[in-house]
Amino acid sequence: MPDCVEPAPFGPYAEGKLLIGKGILATSQKKTSLSTQTGEAGEASYFKPGRSIGYLLRDCNRSFSRTLEAKIKPHGILVGQWFFLRELWQEDGLTQADLSTRVGMKAPTTVVAIRRLVEDGLVVREQDTQDRRKVRIYLTKKGRRCRDVLLPLAHDGNMTATEGFSKKEIRQFQSFIDRMKKNLA
Repeated sequence: MPDCVEPAPFGPYAEGKLLIGKGILATSQKKTSLSTQTGEAGEASYFKPGRSIGYLLRDCNRSFSRTLEAKIKPHGILVGQWFFLRELWQEDGLTQADLSTRVGMKAPTTVVAIRRLVEDGLVVREQDTQDRRKVRIYLTKKGRRCRDVLLPLAHDGNMTATEGFSKKEIRQFQSFIDRMKKNLA
């Protein structure tokens, strides 16, 4: 293994060099505030397996998905369908393209999810009266009724995840996540 690594194009080593020889790290000329706050082995813990921000968020998201799935699956709803229903409960009559954008899914995935929702009698497709090229998705009575059953289940999952957090900590966490999303956009 070489004694040094060229500057990385990202992270705490965006400038300067990271020296690895014999387990000793030389500090970068430019450190991120996160790498100096780790309290462990400085920059080394920034990318420690299982401890990076990206890994922790991904792992947490998987836990949320498993929890949500366990709560809504007995009602015949899959996690992939949940996100589309959630958007339609906020604003019914969205186009397939709008749903794809809001949910963050690609068009083919949206088509499959909507097809399943139609088969389950939760939504209907209707051609837009103003623009015949567009197809709008509307909740059925059954789809609207599901809201009152499923939203409290999702709320319970969020309450479980944030147990022991103060309201201030939850708002702060939401703020951090929003800032990260903006940084990565």
